[in-house]
Amino acid sequence: MNSTDYSADNSTSGSQPSDSQRRAVVLVSGGLDSTTCLAIAKTRGYAIYALSFDYGQRSSSELQAARKITSSMGVAKHLVIPLGIGELGGSALTDHDLSVPEQESEGIPITYVPARNTIFLSYALGFAEVLNAQAIFIGVNARDYSGYPDCRPEFIHAFEKMANLATRSALEGAPISIETPLIALSKADIIKIGVQLGVDYSNTVSCYQADAQGRACGRCDSCRFRKKGFSEAGLVDPTRYFQE
Repeated sequence: MNSTDYSADNSTSGSQPSDSQRRAVVLVSGGLDSTTCLAIAKTRGYAIYALSFDYGQRSSSELQAARKITSSMGVAKHLVIPLGIGELGGSALTDHDLSVPEQESEGIPITYVPARNTIFLSYALGFAEVLNAQAIFIGVNARDYSGYPDCRPEFIHAFEKMANLATRSALEGAPISIETPLIALSKADIIKIGVQLGVDYSNTVSCYQADAQGRACGRCDSCRFRKKGFSEAGLVDPTRYFQE
C-alpha cells in the first residue's frame, strides 16, 4: 500500500439528483470493466452513487484511478470503504508473500480473492437500501476473465435472490436488481461500448500489480485480457507500462 489515506469518510459528492430520479449504486474499482459499467448506468438515466473498497489490494493506484474516474463522470457521491479482507490472506492480490502469476494457468488462479464480490455486493446492498436505490451495477464478466467463481451468472442470480429476501425495501414492494451489463461480452465488445460512451480508458488501471503511478506490468492475467481486448477491437491501448 502507498501512503494515500482512503478512510471511511473519504467521499466526494457531485450534482445532487432530483427526488424523482432513479438511483443506482455502482461498484467502481478503477479498472476498465467497472468504468464501462458506470458509463452504461449513466446512460440508463440513473443518479450514480459509486462505491469503491480499500481492501488491502496490492495495487492501491486503482483507487486513485477510481476517484479520478468518478470525479470526471459526475457521480452524485463516491465512497471509498476500508475493509480488512487482506488480513485474511489467501490471494496474491492481498498477500505480498504470494506472487502474481505472469503465465497462463489452469483452474482458478491465486489472484482470486475469497468472497470478495459477496462482501462488495453486501455493502452495495446496504448502501442501496439507505438510498432507496433501485439497482446495483457490477462490472463482472464471465467470458474474457480469469475464471473467478463470483463473476458467474449463477452467483449473481443467487445473490439477487438472497438480497430480496433479506431487505426491508424488497419486503415493502421495492426489490433491488443486480445489473451485470458486461457479463456475457468479450473484452473487445466492452471496450467498443465504452469508447462509444466516451470513456477515457487512459484513466483506468487494470493491472493486478500496477505501480504507484498506475503503470501496468503487461504480463498478469488482467493485462493480457486488456491487451487482447484493445487488439481485437482495433483500437490503440492507452495503458502505460512500467517496463517501457
